[in-house]
Amino acid sequence: MIILMKKDCTKEQIDRVIAAVEGKGLGTNLSVGRQSTVIGVLGDKSRLSTANIELMDGVDKCVPITHTYKLASREMVPEGRQVKVGNVTFGSKQLVMIAGPCAVESEEQIMKAAEGVKAAGAQMLRGGAYKPRTSPYAFQGLGDEGYRLLRKAADAYGLLCVSEVVDYADLQIAGECCDMIQIGARNMQNFRLLREIGKSGIPVLLKNGIASTVEEWLDAAEYILSEGNQNVVLCERGIRTFETATRNTLDVSAIPVVKERSSLPVIVDPSHAAGKRSLVQPLALAGVAAGADGIIVEVHPDPKQALSDAAQQLTLEGFAEFRKAVDSVAQAVGRTL
Repeated sequence: MIILMKKDCTKEQIDRVIAAVEGKGLGTNLSVGRQSTVIGVLGDKSRLSTANIELMDGVDKCVPITHTYKLASREMVPEGRQVKVGNVTFGSKQLVMIAGPCAVESEEQIMKAAEGVKAAGAQMLRGGAYKPRTSPYAFQGLGDEGYRLLRKAADAYGLLCVSEVVDYADLQIAGECCDMIQIGARNMQNFRLLREIGKSGIPVLLKNGIASTVEEWLDAAEYILSEGNQNVVLCERGIRTFETATRNTLDVSAIPVVKERSSLPVIVDPSHAAGKRSLVQPLALAGVAAGADGIIVEVHPDPKQALSDAAQQLTLEGFAEFRKAVDSVAQAVGRTL
C-alpha cells in the first residue's frame, strides 16, 4: 500500500503519518517527487486502518499495490526515479552512454579503450574483471586486478566506470574501484548477492535473466530496494527464445512495459542481444526509440584479438559512428546524448 499526501502537506504532517505507520510495526519508504509525495507501507497491512490514516492531516488517500514489487512500482514514484552516479543521471532527458570492452584484458587494452570511447562521447567505461562463462575453459577475466585497471583507465580519461560482480565476497574491492556495480543475467536471481548489494548502497545496474519475465526482473530489483539501496538501474540485454539468428532476442517491448509498471530507469544492451557486430547499431536504435534511458555497448581497440565476445564488439571507429546514429534517434524522440 502507498499513502498519497496532499500537494500542500507539511513536513510535520508527513512525519506524523510515518510515525503512525511505524507505530504499528510496519516499515515505511518516503518518496518526495516533483509532483507528489508518497509514503510506501511495507509489511502486514492488516495491522493498519486505512480509514484512520486517510483522516490524518495532509493525507490525500491510501492506494493498495497488488504487485509483489512495491518499491520498484510506478505507483511508488509516479514521475519516475532518477539515479545519479557521479555527474551522470539515469532517467533524465539525457541518455547515458556506457562503452568499453567485454573484459579487461591488459592495461594497454583498457587504456586504449578508455581513450577511444571518451573521445567519441561516452560518459562511462565498462569492462569485466570476473567473467562468468558457459565453458570453464574460456577466459574468466583478470579478477581483482581487472577492477584496479578499469579504475586506473577511467580516472586517466575522466570517465565513470561499471563492472560486474559475481560473488558477494568481491563487493568490497568492486565498490572501491567502481562507480556502479553490474549484476549480470546469470545472477539476476542470486538473492543473497542482491541483498548484500542492497545493504552496500552502491549504484547497481541490474540485467534481466536470459529466461526471466518482467515481473521476476522487477522482483529482483525489489530485493535491492528493500535493503535500502534506491540506486537501481535496469538493463534489458536480450532473452533466450527459439530464434537462433541472433545470440539472444532483444525484448524491445520490455522497455515500455517496464516504464509503465516501474519507476526505475532502464537502459539497453544491444551487444549481448545481437552477438554480431553488424546488428548492434539497429538494435540500439530500436531500444532508444522504445524509451531506453541509455545504452551499454561493447567496444574493443582490436576486436579480432579480443579474448571474449570478439564477434559483437565494435571497433573504436565504429563506436564513433554508432554514437552519431544514436544521437539522431535520441533527438527524434525528444532526448539528448
